[in-house]
Amino acid sequence: GFTGAFLSVLFGESIGNKPPILWGRLSALAVPMSVKIEGGENIDREQSYIVVANHMSHLDTFLIYGWLPVDIRWVIKSQLRNTPVLGYCCYKMGHVFVDRGNTESAKKSINAAREKIKGGTSIMFFAEGTRSMDGKLLDFKKGAFRFALDMKLPILPVTIVGTKNMLPNRTRDLFPGRAKMIIHKPVPVEGYSEKSVDKLIKVTKAVIQKGLDDNPQYM
Repeated sequence: GFTGAFLSVLFGESIGNKPPILWGRLSALAVPMSVKIEGGENIDREQSYIVVANHMSHLDTFLIYGWLPVDIRWVIKSQLRNTPVLGYCCYKMGHVFVDRGNTESAKKSINAAREKIKGGTSIMFFAEGTRSMDGKLLDFKKGAFRFALDMKLPILPVTIVGTKNMLPNRTRDLFPGRAKMIIHKPVPVEGYSEKSVDKLIKVTKAVIQKGLDDNPQYM
C-alpha cells in the first residue's frame, strides 16, 4: 500500500483512494490477472467494517486495493510511524498506528481511530498474519477480532482464491491466471466479548473456509 499512499500524498487527499485502486489494477494487468468479484451486494457503502481476509500471495494486496469496493486503512505497528517517507505517507492516508505492547497507548490509538474509521472507511486485516504456503487456512490471529470488539464494528469476511498459482510463495515467478474475491455477509460483533473472541474467530474462519471449499477450480 506504500505506492498508493505515496501517490495520494503527492497529488492531494482530494482524490481519495483512487491512486491505490489504479495501482492495484495496473499491477494486476501486468501479471496479467483476470479478476472475478462475488458478493459485492453484501457491502453497505455507508457502513465501516473490520475487513478480514485470507492471505495466499503478494498479489492479494493488488486484488484488495483494485477491486474491494471499500475505502480501507491498515493497522500498522507504531514503530513505523517514524520511518522516513513511509511513516509520513501512511499517516497522511489515515492508517492506524497501534502499539499493542502498550495497553494505554493502544487504547489512545483506538479512540483516535474512531474519528477516522466511520462513514464507510474500514480497517483491513489479513487474519492469518502471514501468507499460507499451500493455500490452506492457518490459525487466525486475534488482533483483527479484538479491534472489531474495541471499535464495535462488524467483521466483513473476504475469501481470496487463485492468487497463489500466479505468484507462488518463496519465488519471484509470475504466471498469468484467474483470481476471485468472495465478499461474504458481515458478521456482527454484538454478543461477543474478549472472553468469547475465540468463538468469533471460529465463526469468521468458517465463512472464509466455505469460500475456499466452494471454489476448488481456483486452487
